[in-house]
Amino acid sequence: MTNLVLRAEGGEVLGESASRWFGAATAEERSLLTLLPGPVLDVGCGPGRLVVALLELGVPALGVDTAPGAVALAREQGAVVLARSVFDRLPAEGRWGSAVLADGNIGIGGEPTRLLARLRQVVRPGGSVAVEADARASGVRQGRARLERGDEVGAWFPWAVVGPDALPALALAAGLVHRGTRRVEGRPVGILARPHERVS
Repeated sequence: MTNLVLRAEGGEVLGESASRWFGAATAEERSLLTLLPGPVLDVGCGPGRLVVALLELGVPALGVDTAPGAVALAREQGAVVLARSVFDRLPAEGRWGSAVLADGNIGIGGEPTRLLARLRQVVRPGGSVAVEADARASGVRQGRARLERGDEVGAWFPWAVVGPDALPALALAAGLVHRGTRRVEGRPVGILARPHERVS
């Protein structure tokens, strides 16, 4: 089977093979998930591998994705998924323990600061946002990308590529605090936190 890839407008293949999205969560990914306070919202969940892993770990989790095919696959795996944009109204806004942007999903919408600011609204005070950055990138590159499998190509959509060095500044701009970056199978994952509200 031809691999699914995410390709930037300039021709570069972004991240690893997107076919990884269809496998089960790895041991290192599951280890990271155990550190995230629940309930957990997986943004751009695709076929739902992380939602399934969270549920297996006993952590309440919900996935959101705009691709109907991905949503259908996730539901077949037993994941609870909404066919919805993260920028639309979501259940329990302001009460999620964590949100996850795995597999480069910090690129969703092409505006990382806007996306992180939205997730600041979604998680509760003290909640976390786990953000996988691109280990090969530096800074923030904004543009378009599309999914390809052999001769099949999807439509272009806004996308951004974020290097791990950009996470502290992006967090600050979005009203979050960068708590550090971990390595998960060599992939950098920044842990950002929504500050507790100050009582005046």
